[in-house]
Amino acid sequence: MEIEILVVPDCPHQRLAEERVRQALDVAGLTTAGVTTRVVGDQAEAERAGFTGSPTILVDGRDPFAEPGATPTLACRMYRTQGGLAGAPGVDRIRRALEDAGRG
Repeated sequence: MEIEILVVPDCPHQRLAEERVRQALDVAGLTTAGVTTRVVGDQAEAERAGFTGSPTILVDGRDPFAEPGATPTLACRMYRTQGGLAGAPGVDRIRRALEDAGRG
């Protein structure tokens, strides 16, 4: 399984997303999965990557948190969590996405 975190330069939520992905991998027992972070620098790259805001978490090239109708953009991305809007999905939501991808 490959996890890629896509961010814009100087994304204020990059570290939060990286920490939550690593926590979710630990909880799911997927400690050998590779995690990389890639900076998306322009609109053309955002469109090629299906990047709908920073940070975007891809699991095996797919965005499990994609919202229907979202268009590629170099803006910040907010996620709905139990505590309200946040700069990254919650650990449990990421864990479920990872487990779903592992079954797929």
